[in-house]
Amino acid sequence: MTMTQNPTATRSLGTTGPTVSALGLGCMGMSALYGESDRAESIATIHAALDAGVTLLDTGDFYGMGHNELLIAEALRSAPAAAREQALTSVKFGALRTVEGGFTGYDGRPAAVRNFAAYSLQRLGTDHIDIYRIARVDPDVPIEETVGAIAELVEAGHVRHIGLSEVGADTLRRAAAVAPIADLQIEYSLISRGIEDTILPTARELGIGVTAYGVLSRGLISGHFTRDRALGPGDFRGMSPRFQGENLGRNLDLVDRLREVAEAKGVTVAQTAIAWVLAQGADIVPLIGARRRDRLAEALGALAVTLDAADLAAIEEAVPAGAASGDRYPAAQMAHLDSEH
Repeated sequence: MTMTQNPTATRSLGTTGPTVSALGLGCMGMSALYGESDRAESIATIHAALDAGVTLLDTGDFYGMGHNELLIAEALRSAPAAAREQALTSVKFGALRTVEGGFTGYDGRPAAVRNFAAYSLQRLGTDHIDIYRIARVDPDVPIEETVGAIAELVEAGHVRHIGLSEVGADTLRRAAAVAPIADLQIEYSLISRGIEDTILPTARELGIGVTAYGVLSRGLISGHFTRDRALGPGDFRGMSPRFQGENLGRNLDLVDRLREVAEAKGVTVAQTAIAWVLAQGADIVPLIGARRRDRLAEALGALAVTLDAADLAAIEEAVPAGAASGDRYPAAQMAHLDSEH
């Protein structure tokens, strides 16, 4: 088998969702959780992505407490009309925050869904959200009620498609029984392959696409993260188990092995890791969390990478399934993941 990517390729988000670019741009890091960011460079990166044919912009209303939506709105206002019209917004909602930036839970009540959507539409400066999803399942509200409320927003024209985030197979089935689900947003990478057991097969059975975030594991397997790197204040990787102590060393050992495969092909580590996710199926759209134009350009280069059966075998020998050291989130955040239960 040979997987050849097309730089201008598009993919469909499930059987009922929109057609989007083969890579999406995850915008979270432009506003939050990775330390200081550069507003001008962030907007330039969004413009560069749109210019390169990227149509899917992923955000959350709680990224920087609305900052990210306002940033995207500013970037779209100043983009060429043709690019602006092609752009699709994927928005997560539901996270409850404190003034200090903490997370205190999730709210999936129908009234809250309508409230969150009203504020997002105002910040984005649009009359609709293309894909709307709760960021984490509210354990106190049946998923049927949350999805039903989004379905009402679809009927009213405020939302085009319903998505889900970090849910398990059972929740996926329950949600899909209420209304058409375009895609499931979930972490998927060479070192986060848990969805392959039951979640991905269930999504495929139900005709639900996957938008994969964390394809470079927050930079861990990008080829740019070093053992002696000091993380700045506000960078949540400082609390991430995979970036701690011996875990970091073991995980970067995996990256060194992946680098050998990448160099043999004449491509970068990041391009290899992204191309691997792209090669797992045409129903998967990786989200690239680039905050700078140079990182974006590198990521887009993955679309031109061809992986044959020997390449895929070499990659998985370098980074076997389950080889990562440490959980993908701290314990308190893991508890919120329906996908891990």
